[in-house]
Amino acid sequence: MSDEILKMNDVVKTYIMGEEEQVVLKGIDLLINRGDFLSVLGPSGSGKSTLMNIIGCLDVPTSGTYYLSGERICDLPEADLSHIRNREIGFIFQQFQLLQRLSAQKNVELPLIYAGVPEKERQQRSAHILERVGLADKMKNRPNQLSGGQQQRVAIARALVTEPTILLADEPTGALDQQTGHQIINLFKELNEEGKTIVMITHDADVAKNGSRIVRIVDGNLSEGVYNA
Repeated sequence: MSDEILKMNDVVKTYIMGEEEQVVLKGIDLLINRGDFLSVLGPSGSGKSTLMNIIGCLDVPTSGTYYLSGERICDLPEADLSHIRNREIGFIFQQFQLLQRLSAQKNVELPLIYAGVPEKERQQRSAHILERVGLADKMKNRPNQLSGGQQQRVAIARALVTEPTILLADEPTGALDQQTGHQIINLFKELNEEGKTIVMITHDADVAKNGSRIVRIVDGNLSEGVYNA
């Protein structure tokens, strides 16, 4: 089985703004292998959010090709993209995106509900993954009963529970204090050592350097960075 799980060739994304065409991504080439911990580093307005949306199948390129797990993404209908998002991508957001009325465990179960997993299996899998991220004693707590770091761990557990191909993290430490942010990054490193493929979007060079590989995006152009030891 090939180690290549994501490949983009000459990906362009344009938007029509009034009568003008705005080119946000300018011929992106990107290859991600199984087990990579890739940091995508770029300032605000660089195109990194648009790139993240395309990686996460929330949007499609205007031109170019994108393959995920060997499947061509560009021409798929929304129903297929939704299925791929649920199966292939584990999303982790800056603001956690947890449902306040649900317990930590019920939040983690949500992707499994969408995937049609039976209740007993959902409970077992969600409990196991919450234990993995250090929250075995917080499963019944609602988000407002948890610290920011604990809420992000719930979000990571929710992303992991479907056993996705890629964990896609958007500024995952942006809403956290420095110490808690370090703890979340260390959890990412542990997960990567266990074989998880991680793509982390960030504007912070100090956060980016925790990845094993860095690419930089500026004005819609992507350049290969360094491999960290």
